Amino acid sequence: MRRRLSAAPRMLRALAQVSRARGGPLALLRDVYRKLRAEGWRGMRQLAARAAGADDYDAWVERFDRHDGPWRAALQTALSALPERPRISVIVPVFNAPEAFLRRAIESVREQCYSDWELCLCNDASTAPHVAPLLDRYAARDSRIKVVHRSQNGHISAASNDALVLATGRFVALLDHDDELAPHALAMIALYAARNPGARLFYSDEDKLTADGQRVEPYFKPDWDPVLILGQNVFSHLGVIETALMREVGGFRTGFEGSQDLDLVLRCAERVAPSQIVHIPHVLYHWRLSGESTARAVGAKPYVVDAALRAVREHLARRGVRASVQAVQAGASMLAVRYALPEPPPLVSIIIPTRDRAPLLRQCVDSVFAHTRGVPFEVIIVDNGSTDADALELMAGYAARESVRVMRIDAPFNFAALNNAAVACARGSLLCLLNNDIEVTASDWLDTLCGYATQPGVSAVGAALCYPDDRLQHGGVVLTGESIAAHMHHLLPKGAPGYFGRALLAQRVAAVTAACLVVSKAAYQEVGGMDAAQLQIAYNDVDLCLKLQAAGWHNVFVPYVPLYHHESASRGRDDSGAAAQRLAREAQVMRARWSTVLDADPHYNPNLSLEHGKLFRLASPPRVLPVHMLASG
Repeated sequence: MRRRLSAAPRMLRALAQVSRARGGPLALLRDVYRKLRAEGWRGMRQLAARAAGADDYDAWVERFDRHDGPWRAALQTALSALPERPRISVIVPVFNAPEAFLRRAIESVREQCYSDWELCLCNDASTAPHVAPLLDRYAARDSRIKVVHRSQNGHISAASNDALVLATGRFVALLDHDDELAPHALAMIALYAARNPGARLFYSDEDKLTADGQRVEPYFKPDWDPVLILGQNVFSHLGVIETALMREVGGFRTGFEGSQDLDLVLRCAERVAPSQIVHIPHVLYHWRLSGESTARAVGAKPYVVDAALRAVREHLARRGVRASVQAVQAGASMLAVRYALPEPPPLVSIIIPTRDRAPLLRQCVDSVFAHTRGVPFEVIIVDNGSTDADALELMAGYAARESVRVMRIDAPFNFAALNNAAVACARGSLLCLLNNDIEVTASDWLDTLCGYATQPGVSAVGAALCYPDDRLQHGGVVLTGESIAAHMHHLLPKGAPGYFGRALLAQRVAAVTAACLVVSKAAYQEVGGMDAAQLQIAYNDVDLCLKLQAAGWHNVFVPYVPLYHHESASRGRDDSGAAAQRLAREAQVMRARWSTVLDADPHYNPNLSLEHGKLFRLASPPRVLPVHMLASG
């Protein structure tokens, strides 16, 4: 009863925030009705679960995101220490923006802590009578404001390009005509540009503004991720691009309206190194929620999805990459990319350690043979001392198959050693480490994972794993400091979007679980495989992934082919006795070995909590760099 009472205020706060974000109680009820019709009570349970876990963003902003008093003084001190102050050109295409919102957009630039800016506005032949006079009055009032009026409506790409013609700054910041910049937005761009002198693109975290000006729904993003950007435009907003680069690629392209920012960023990213795209972990942009706003619902603008599909497909074609691109779900704005396998497709060695438990092994192996298409494979069953007659008979039957080998290792259970031994004799150029408690149900599971594993720079690839009750067990691994690591979106209902859709999107991660992990044999052996000496049972998969990452590769979570995981059904858990002591020892090995990275996962965000089991909650306090240190280099 006490837990229910303590959760009630959080639920009420969450409902109040959701109501404001949706435009009031009536709009919220309409959305709930649509959710109920589309997804039934399961969708409503997901909605209620998200509301119950919501943070009090108002209180967090009051404590950690105020930009007055000492914070503002420290910001000005940091700015004064800059060796140079680059001019930043804010470009704004304007078409019939409501007067109050347009004024606030312009005033949010004029209120910047950083004064070396110019505001380049293009009136795209607005028919609303207030637009042209208002822009002209602002231009007459402030010499940093420039205005061009189009005689014919050209839509957002053409209008943005006309605004770009006015720009003389080193960088261009993109602002929509009804949104707002945070007062320190351009100052942070200048500070991060000084800290990253070679950077050519910057993007920040963001939130949304309700009709009454309340900040809601913050999106705290990961560092630059060329995998995630193909599924979601994480760059906008606030997006800032070097002016010379923007002109070099030809600015915005007409015909991509609605996803013109994504198309532009992908073309820019093709010409720069990943290190030249810098994420600023601060909320610098406020999207305006309104009935027609893209921030409100991308589904209200279907052309946005069509343009995004074309932008990603053309990006992949320019890179010479064979892949298919579709919406993640019907009507969704997020995209799924599936890469074609090389020709001929590589042989995959599927390695399954096991002991006894014949029904479990049968379910795993038979599902692999029943549902694997498009890629050649062999199965290596590593028998770790089975004594059960049924299990021995089953493995003998499998061993009679041409594509199956059974290795017998009579030794105390050592997950790392079992896999290393199998890898040594694997014939495939790709490895698939697979637990014996995995059940395959999708015929494209292995070719999808291998498609990612054969991309340049990619090492370990992991799948979404669900419990038998259709709740998510593994959605990629986040490094969590002292507690080492945790699974993203643990226990989320299957098919639910998770934190801003990331449960449904392919993305780089620090690690993936070896319950289902695909990696090239060459990469596995180059980093020494799993640590069978000090990480015999736990964390050996996280350690392997971190070694691969340290060697310059990237690990990827791919959610498109969820598998079922009957977790630890064959071995039990490590929460008591000698097993718990061993787990503590192995955790200490990880802390000593990876102390410099466990608190700084680039695929997570320092404004989000590391507390085990509470991922994607607001960190209190955030782990962001203090502003007075930003100018120190």
